[in-house]
Amino acid sequence: MNHAPNAVARLRDQREDEGIKPIQARGFRSPRCRDCRVIISHCLCAWRPTVDTRSGVCLIMTGKEVFKPSNTGWLIADIVRDNHAFIWSRTEPDEQLLALLNDPQWQPYLVFPGEYVEPSRVTNTVDLDSSKRPLFILLDATWTEARKIFRKSPYFDRLPILSLLPDKLSRYRLRRSTRSEHLCTAEVAALCLELAGDSDAASALDAYFDVFSQHYLGAKQQLEVNVSTPAHAELLPYIRNAAPLPA
Repeated sequence: MNHAPNAVARLRDQREDEGIKPIQARGFRSPRCRDCRVIISHCLCAWRPTVDTRSGVCLIMTGKEVFKPSNTGWLIADIVRDNHAFIWSRTEPDEQLLALLNDPQWQPYLVFPGEYVEPSRVTNTVDLDSSKRPLFILLDATWTEARKIFRKSPYFDRLPILSLLPDKLSRYRLRRSTRSEHLCTAEVAALCLELAGDSDAASALDAYFDVFSQHYLGAKQQLEVNVSTPAHAELLPYIRNAAPLPA
C-alpha cells in the first residue's frame, strides 16, 4: 500500500541523503516496512487512518529520534494533514520553521508542562473562536532532551505554553520512562487535538497508537498478528475501504 510520505518520513529521508546513518538499535537487522517502520510481518500500513483536522502539528525532533522505529511522532504526522517536522538546532534554526511560526494563518502553541514556565505564558485551553488555526509545537524527544530544547530555543520565547492536564497515566510501553505520568508524543498530540475540537482525529490517534503498540510489541515478542482487538475495532471506522474484522 503506497502513501504520500509525511513530514517525519521526509525528514528521515533527508537525513539519510545527507549521509547520516540510522542508529543500530536492538532488532535493527529485522526487515522493517519502509513506511510504518514496523517489522514487515506486522506491517501497520493497512491500518493508517484518514481524518479531517483543522489543527496543524509541528514536531521538533533530535537527530537520533527521527530514525527510531519506536518513535510515535510519525503516527501524528500520518493523521494530521498539516504536519511539519524539523531537526532542532540551538544556533541555526531552520528558516522554514521560523516562517511557519510567523505564518498568519496559525496560532502556535508550544506544548510543555506549565510548572517550568512563568504563569503569564501558560494556558490549559485552546482558543476555538480565533480566526487562526491552532498549530501545536511538540518537542519529540526524551524528557531530558525536551527540557534542553525548551531552555535553549529563544525563537520559542514569544509563544504561549499549552500545559496539558492528563487524567490518565501513559500507555506507552515501547521504551522505559522513570515517571509513568510522562506521556509519549502521540498521547500528548491526542490531548491537544481534543482541546482544539478535532475529536475524531484525537480518537483516531489514540486507537492508532494502541494498534501500533500492539503490532510493534507483537513483532518483538514473535507473536502472531491479532487484528481482533478492541483497539483495532476502535480504529476501523477511520480506515478507508477497510475490510470487516474477523468474527
